[in-house]
Amino acid sequence: MKTIIITTAMLFMSNVFMTIAWYGHLKSLSSKPWYIAALVSWGIALFEYMLQVPANRIGNEVLTIPQLKIMQEAIALTVFIPISVVFLKEKITLDYICAMVCILGAVFFIFRAKLFGG
Repeated sequence: MKTIIITTAMLFMSNVFMTIAWYGHLKSLSSKPWYIAALVSWGIALFEYMLQVPANRIGNEVLTIPQLKIMQEAIALTVFIPISVVFLKEKITLDYICAMVCILGAVFFIFRAKLFGG
């Protein structure tokens, strides 16, 4: 269980950097040329990879690769929604909520055997 908690925490932090790298330039660098935004994003993404790569290696000790991927997607959406609302000033829509329910369904199915011994 400790390995899963460490993996989840590292993926969570990785996704904060990823979301800022992928979408932050749309708000803060929109007046700059695209290549400036790309360079800044690559610099931020370095920190994403410094967390994401070891997180996946640690997680793969107890989780399958599909479990890691589904976990990553759930975390990505969990991180994306508050950043998009607070930083990017987007509104939460029914589509966001439906997407999260679908992702949570994927999490349930990929971890069902671990949770219920199936």
